[in-house]
Formats: sequence, C-alpha cells, structure tokens
Amino acid sequence: MERAVHARERLDEALPARDLAATFDDLDFLNTWFGGHALVLKAVRRAAARASRERPLVVVDVGGGRGDFARRVTRWARRARRTVVVVVVDRDPATLALGRSATAGEPRIALVRADAAALPFRAAAADVVTTSLTIHHLQPAEAAAALREMAAAGRTVVVNDLIRSRASLAIVWLATRLLPLHPVSRHDGLVSVKRAYSGDELIALASRVGLRLRVRRYRWLGRLLAEADGLADSARGGARAA
Repeated sequence: MERAVHARERLDEALPARDLAATFDDLDFLNTWFGGHALVLKAVRRAAARASRERPLVVVDVGGGRGDFARRVTRWARRARRTVVVVVVDRDPATLALGRSATAGEPRIALVRADAAALPFRAAAADVVTTSLTIHHLQPAEAAAALREMAAAGRTVVVNDLIRSRASLAIVWLATRLLPLHPVSRHDGLVSVKRAYSGDELIALASRVGLRLRVRRYRWLGRLLAEADGLADSARGGARAA
C-alpha cells in the first residue's frame, strides 16, 4: 500500500473534551487487548534489566497522551519493586489537561508540554524513550527529527506503531465496526493504518540521523516494534530489519 501522505485524523484537530476523552478510552482499550501496551512494556522491562537498580529508572513517553501507558509502567514498577519516573510528553494542552486528571494519584508521573521534534531533555537523560501510535502523525522530516531527539535523550528508543498493509486495514476495520467505539476512533483507526510508515521506511528515516533501528513485525496484531540504542552507540552502524 502507498502511504496516505495527506490523510488527516480527527485526533490531529481540536476536539470537544468529551470526544477527546472517549477517543483515549478507545485507544487504551485497543492497546490493552491488541498488544500495544504489552509490546512496549516488554521493551521497557528489557531496558530496565540493563539499568542500575541504585537509581530510579527514567522512562519518557513521547506523544503519551493522557498517561495510560505511563500508569502501566508505574504499576509494573511497584510489582517489580523498582523505583521509576515516567515523563509523559505531549504537545496538545487539552490532552495534557486530561492527563493531569488521570495521573493525579501517581507522584512518579510528570507531564510536559513539548514537541516530539524538540524534546526538552539533556543528552541520555532517560533510560528508555518510547512512542506509541505517534510517529505516523508526523511528516518524514518531522519523524526523522523526532527519532533523533528521542535517541539523543535516551539510552534506548522504542517505537510502536501499526503495520501498513491490507491485512492490518481489515483487522482495524473489523475491530472498529464490531466494538462499541467512538466515531472518531472508527474514522482514525483506518486512517492511521494508511498513514503508518513501513519498517523499511522507518529504518530509512532513522538512517538520516545516524540511528540504527531494529524492527520486529507482529502481523497477527497489525503492529510493528522498532528499537534502537541511544544515538551515540547507534551512530556506529547502519540499520537492519528483522
């Protein structure tokens, strides 16, 4: 499938607070039942295994919305008896307002308003920087800049997104028609698949900024997961797909 370069999702526009909240409810539900949260959390656990337990594990979630994934990280950390700090980055003030309410009881979660292509962090500030269902919202130059910023800020980079294929389109069409989802979710789900970058396209974007990206595809879930070491290490080599 050709990438739908000029397609727009309703979530990219200003939505009434009720519609925005309902859409995030749907995203959280779909990420829970179709593996999005689990795939990224598994990657976070791998990064945690390499990090020292003598200091808090720092996770930055770029485009983290209202903090649904961040709250899963803190729940895992409590079970694992691991101290963690999760920073949710989003550029939309209405989304961050929902996030402040949703994460009010989580002192280990901070919310920051910033653009993915201009992250306000020092080099290697985080152990892992994640982004889920966000990279396809960006045009190629913006996506490459976001990957560069993520790799500069974190020792590990994790990108979770949809696979652009007719099979994925069929999966999302069925899910959004059979499940009681908000109309915005039904519209945006299909557009998201059409806008998604392929694994090879992500690798090419990462190569522009000297980042070595490893891509795994989970076709039965319609998802791909791309991981990389921080920019300093990744600049030593090229990129490959798995």
